[in-house]
Amino acid sequence: MTASTVPARSAPRFSWAWLGVAPFFIFALMFLILPTAYLMVGAFQDQDGYFTLVNLKNLFQPSILAAYWISVEVSLASAIGGALIGFFLAYAVIAGNVPGWMRPTLMTFSGVASNFAGVPLAFAFLATLGRTGLVTALLVKYLDFNIYSVGFNLLSFSGLAITYLYFQIPLMVLIMAPAIDGLKREWREAAAILGATTWEYWRYVALPVLWPSLLGTTILLFANAFGAVATAFALTGSSLNIVTILLFAQIRGDVLHDQNLGYALALGMILITAASNAAYIWLRARSDRWLR
Repeated sequence: MTASTVPARSAPRFSWAWLGVAPFFIFALMFLILPTAYLMVGAFQDQDGYFTLVNLKNLFQPSILAAYWISVEVSLASAIGGALIGFFLAYAVIAGNVPGWMRPTLMTFSGVASNFAGVPLAFAFLATLGRTGLVTALLVKYLDFNIYSVGFNLLSFSGLAITYLYFQIPLMVLIMAPAIDGLKREWREAAAILGATTWEYWRYVALPVLWPSLLGTTILLFANAFGAVATAFALTGSSLNIVTILLFAQIRGDVLHDQNLGYALALGMILITAASNAAYIWLRARSDRWLR
């Protein structure tokens, strides 16, 4: 073959598909990457813009450590509760003997409820479980039982955890539904043929396959609750010392105003949520290998 017959290499062509994903990258750059970088730089600066480690040192104050710990406790409580209830709900409508219309209904509701948060959610719970809320009043009227007389308080740790369950449970349902769908019927049939009981099937087959998804989604629920601020602020105000409310007070407040300390608080939250999301991605990848 002569040199004249060798096909010439064509220049790489521009793909118009990049225009479709450009809005995503622009949005991520403007509202995620740049603000995160700004917070990280501000955490190492004083009010005059000079480099300092004082802000990170101040994170170890007892009040700030307590705020982080309360946030971790609330996030863990809502994540574990949401994971347990959400898993059983998802399994019931996917693999249980329930009417066919329940699955699309639950999935549609979960898609809406998982994004219902902030001030509207706080108002809904105040109108439902507040001291003069509808459910509270009905319990007093028909059962002569006042939930506040036994120590319940919506504006407290338990009240905030219950409120978070409203969007934690649907999120668990949405994420676990494909994993439960991935359990092959042949696995159950093979276990039954070999004489395995239902418990043994779950102990040796189903749970080992679902465990990475269960643990990973629970970690994701933890990160989801840990970063929530609007619901907590609208519901409890400053009565509950969680880190998101403390951060808001440091950046926008009149009494505790220290903007750079607020940036350091945000940096700590970013590190915790980033570690949680990284663990979720790793566990989800392990689960996907089994469910393919």
